[in-house]
Formats: sequence, structure tokens, C-alpha cells
Amino acid sequence: MTRVKQVVQVRLLPTLSQASALLDTLNTCNTAASWLSRQMHTAGTFRKFDVQKRFYAALRERFGLAAQPAIRVIGKTCDAYSTLRANLTAGNYGRPGSERRRKVEASPVVFRAQAAQPFDARCLSWRLGDTGRDGMVSIWTTAGRLRNVRIMGNPAHVALLRSRPAIGETDLLCRDGVWLLHAVVDSPETPQREPKNGFLGVDMGIVNIATTSDDDRMSGARLTRYRKRQQRIRKRLRARKTSSARRLLKKRRRKENRFATDMNHQISKRIVAEAERTGRGIAIENLNGIRERVRLRKPQRVTLHSWAFAQLGQYLSYKARRAGVVLVQVDPAYTSQQCHRCGWIDKKNRRSQASFICGRCGFVGHADHNAAHNIAARGAVCWGEVMRPHAAPTLATS
Repeated sequence: MTRVKQVVQVRLLPTLSQASALLDTLNTCNTAASWLSRQMHTAGTFRKFDVQKRFYAALRERFGLAAQPAIRVIGKTCDAYSTLRANLTAGNYGRPGSERRRKVEASPVVFRAQAAQPFDARCLSWRLGDTGRDGMVSIWTTAGRLRNVRIMGNPAHVALLRSRPAIGETDLLCRDGVWLLHAVVDSPETPQREPKNGFLGVDMGIVNIATTSDDDRMSGARLTRYRKRQQRIRKRLRARKTSSARRLLKKRRRKENRFATDMNHQISKRIVAEAERTGRGIAIENLNGIRERVRLRKPQRVTLHSWAFAQLGQYLSYKARRAGVVLVQVDPAYTSQQCHRCGWIDKKNRRSQASFICGRCGFVGHADHNAAHNIAARGAVCWGEVMRPHAAPTLATS
């Protein structure tokens, strides 16, 4: 049976002395990781096996780490360099030879003092009751083992942890003074059901965050108003330049992000529930690289770069897997210019952001709704190719 990794968040409720020990642990582990990163960068050694063989003893002796936490610090640092290499290969730091890329390549990875620290079953153990939303954990710290540290979380999340015989890697982090544990659990994947009634196309955008082929529109006006209001508040606070204004800025820095995340959760849940109810799959556009492809004027760049389409796609993907709903990504080319009735493609068909008028058959409709129909049709073709890879696809021409 295929299994899906799921991250479960619970809140840690330490006493003052426990919180102090946890904070010292994070500072020590991240200081050790930064030191190890400099040694790796200088020596040009990045393989975990080689790093462990060369720096393990020095790491333990220099920072007083126990055996398993030292291994986790090495793994965390090596993973950071793996991510860095992947970003360099993908060109996320510019082309080879560019100033930004040279600067990144010439500098070792540095860890924040309170960056997350991974723990495994040897460093952290769980004790969850039969019912309820709380429990206890026992966790290693630089001050010794802390036992009976209280946790609290969503009852569904705690029940998921309780039902798993083994809990994987768990990250300890402190965010704005709140202690959290992010635990990885393996969940069985629900078998995908055949989309007997076709596909529900989803067109993602900025004015309308999502529009389905059923003409269900999730407007982005509320989110846009909220973001503009937050920008005005931040601008006023920055202009004051007082300590109280800086405290408020720090307090509000994740407020907009949390609001957008909550909206994406609600929208994805609504779309997956509708597809599950009607026995359909979900088809979405593959928008990878759109920020690099699209050229906009400076005032429009903030709007584009704050567009959380990738997050919405991720939420749709994992919620669909959990519900057993098929999800496919299709080529987004010309979906907003093609008439879903006759197939005619012309950029003049889209008269404005919302208006679509076909120059051949005269179809009139909402542009996003028309695009969602095209996405749904391409989803059916894509699913047919997946299920019958030996059959050559037939392309319709207009």
C-alpha cells in the first residue's frame, strides 16, 4: 500500500525552566551547525558519510552534544547544502557567473540562532493518552533529558499521532515565542477512484483565486483588500521609527501570510469536496516558472509575487490524495484564449480580464469560466494518456 508523509503540528507548553533549556538547545545546535557548515565549505566536503567521518568527534567535543543530536546536526547541515545545490542547478540564484550566484557560492550556509532542529525517536519520545488533545513528550536538551513536557494540539492531529505505531522525524522550533513540534507521520494513501464523470477544471488567478468549470468563483477581492490594508499599516508603522512601532511590526509580520494560507485551505477543501461528491477528478494548470516567464510593470510585480498559487496547488494535491480524488496538471498554454466550444484560439477572444467573446462562433462568457472548461477538457485527455500510454493522443485542430 502506498503511504503518504504528513506533517502534524502540535504546541509545546514548557515551564519557564524547560523553555530556557529548550532555547539553549536550539542556540547550541544552530551554532554547531553554522560552525560545521564553515568547515564543510572550507574543506569542500558535503557528503554526509564523509562529513560524519571527518567532523563528528570535533563537533561533539567542541559543543558538548550527545551522539544522536550530533548526527542530527550533521544531517541538517548536509540537507541544507543539498537544497542549496538544487537551487543553484535550477537557476534560482541567477546564471553561472552572475554576481548574486558568485556571492552565494562563495559563502557558507548560516543557521539562525532559533532555526528548527530535527529530532528522531532516540532524542524525543511521545506519551499520548487514549483520548483528548494533549499529552506529554520527553526530549533531549543540552541541560539533560526533559521529561513530562506538556503538548496540546488539534484533536484530529493528536488522534493521528496516537494511531501511528511509529512517529518519524520531529522538528522543534520557536516561532514568535511559541514552541512547536512538527512531526512527520506515515498515513496510508486512499486508493484513487476512477473519475467516471470527467474532470473539474480549476483556473487559478489573482482577481479570482480559483474558478471552476461549474462556474464556482472564489473571489480574491477580500484578500486583495486585506493585503492593501496591511501594506498601509506597515507603511505607517515604519514611518514612526519608534520601539513600540517596531514591536507591532514584528507582531504583525506573519498576519497577512496566515490569512492567505487560511483562504487557500478553505478553497482547496471546497474544491476537493465538490469533486469527491460528483465523482470527478481535478485538473489544474502547471504554473511552474510563471514568475520568470511573465514580464510586468513594476507596480504589478508585487501582486504577482504575492500570488500564492503554488500553495493552493499543494493543498489541492494533498487533500485530493487523502480523499482518493485524481488530480492532474495540464499545460496552461492558451487556456485563456481558446474557446471551449469551438476550439478557436485567438488573443482577441479575451476582450478584458473577465470578458470572453469568441471571434468564430460568437460564444460569450466569463473568461475564467471558459478557461476552466479548457483545463477540464485537457485533464480528461491527460488522464487518458496516463491510463493508456501505448495509445498515441489525437490532437484536434481548429
